[in-house]
Amino acid sequence: MIDPTLSPEIAAELRSSPDLLRLTRSGARMDTAHNPALLFVLPAFLVLLAVLTSAEPLFVAGVGTGVIVLFRWIAMDNSYRSTRRRLHLARAHADRYILPEDLDHPCQMLLRRAQNAVDAILNSKVHKAGLIDSIDNQVSLPEELWEVAQRLRRLSAMHTEHGRLVPRELPPGMEDAFKPYTSALDAAWTSLTHRVRHLEKYAKQVLKADKVYHTHKRLEALAAKTPEYQRLIADTVRDDLAKQHIKELSDQAAHVRRMFEESIVQARQAAGELLRTPFSDPPGGAVEGPGKSTEYGTT
Repeated sequence: MIDPTLSPEIAAELRSSPDLLRLTRSGARMDTAHNPALLFVLPAFLVLLAVLTSAEPLFVAGVGTGVIVLFRWIAMDNSYRSTRRRLHLARAHADRYILPEDLDHPCQMLLRRAQNAVDAILNSKVHKAGLIDSIDNQVSLPEELWEVAQRLRRLSAMHTEHGRLVPRELPPGMEDAFKPYTSALDAAWTSLTHRVRHLEKYAKQVLKADKVYHTHKRLEALAAKTPEYQRLIADTVRDDLAKQHIKELSDQAAHVRRMFEESIVQARQAAGELLRTPFSDPPGGAVEGPGKSTEYGTT
């Protein structure tokens, strides 16, 4: 995950170097020692030997090797500069990206659910057609995803620390002393899970609208030919039956149109509900977290 507010150029640089991001995150240092003079030792030695022995083949070999080494040095120098630039970017923006290693397994799975929901929305036909973009999905959803990812990273770090500090076997009577800390982690997990469920609800409504939209587009193509069908019925069916069939054609088109409009309204309502729901407000105060849920595990 990369902060969507970063410039596209910097984001692309960061995405192109996942190994350097991991290196930066671990605090390790990459060996960037660069001494180009060592590359020219062999060709210089051959040229010197040719001058001392007056051997033309050695001189030609020395010059040829020097040219090869020169091109190799240029390539290595470009690679070296590029690596240094990406390392600098990775260090300068270390808090603007999140790696899989930054999250524990339950948080990874929850973030993946959120990513799948956002991908489904942004790749839907109704989104691309501009029919549900009442909250500016292209901007709001990546920001929503980044907010979820940041909170999951913090929760993962605190959960790891909690597991390190809290003994597995507590002395009798000491359980209540640690309970508020466990409850705080549980509440945070519940809030994030609730938030992701809102994203998934929105995605579900969008996919439902997509299916109706597909049917609606097919029906629109048929609706363009409605006069032909009406003439066919009028020419081949008795007058009383013809009227009934023509009415059915109109009613069915109106029914699918209503279904399509309702599905778009429901998707927009789900989007509005997502925006109205604060991160810190778990549903009904219920706790579903690391201390209570098998999904997250117990301390």
